[in-house]
Amino acid sequence: MITPEEVAFYIKNIPPAPSVVRQALQFARDGDLIKAAKCAQEDPALRLYLKTLVNRPIYGFKNEVSDVGQIFGILGVAATQQTLYNYLLSLLTPKKWELFDLTNHQFYDLQASLSKQWENILLYLHIKDKEIYSAISLIPATIIVCNALFASTKKEVEQLRSVKALDYNTILKRLSGSDLFDLAAQIGQMWDMSDKTIALIRSASGTHRDLLGERKILAQWIHLLLFYEFSQSAYVSAGLNEFIDFQIDFVDDIYDSFSQVIQPL
Repeated sequence: MITPEEVAFYIKNIPPAPSVVRQALQFARDGDLIKAAKCAQEDPALRLYLKTLVNRPIYGFKNEVSDVGQIFGILGVAATQQTLYNYLLSLLTPKKWELFDLTNHQFYDLQASLSKQWENILLYLHIKDKEIYSAISLIPATIIVCNALFASTKKEVEQLRSVKALDYNTILKRLSGSDLFDLAAQIGQMWDMSDKTIALIRSASGTHRDLLGERKILAQWIHLLLFYEFSQSAYVSAGLNEFIDFQIDFVDDIYDSFSQVIQPL
């Protein structure tokens, strides 16, 4: 059994962001990409991460992009902020995944794809809120936390899966009292994200039936996006699809639009 206190303790003790990244993130929040790029330029590991991330096929650049200022200019304010959050995740990514059959290359591909697809969705919905852009980065962060929590109770997790054939999200709720989206909300609070963003990520489970307006629309798109991404063969093999209890009736009215917006990998 994983107590809520243990979950909170683990999240609270996630290593703080390096000062350069914190400064770059603050400038990005303020909309000053020139100063954000100057900060980011000082961190060789961050420079390499940015270059590696934005030159993945999902971004579609024909020529390699390596200048930090150019990268931030291409991404724009909202996507730059989201990318810096993703970099924080790269600092937490385990050298070896204890439970999920996942490589770091696959995990970084998942980050890049979620970021780009979410950007396409928000462009389609004409939403420019920087915090909303960053909301999707909470999902990869939560996968890292789940891996660590499950690793500490690996025998119990494996027994539940073999004897009772339970999915990972059900096991997570049984062991900790929280599901993937509850944990994502806790990480959002730790990262000082807005109450609006935290409420949105909780709603993306698809189980909240009292949603209205923009929050409902965004929750629908995140829910369907996660189902789509986690249904890719690599992530099915890793078991990530087990975290999404797909709510068909929750998203049925956006199917046609979704198929037009999403870029096949």
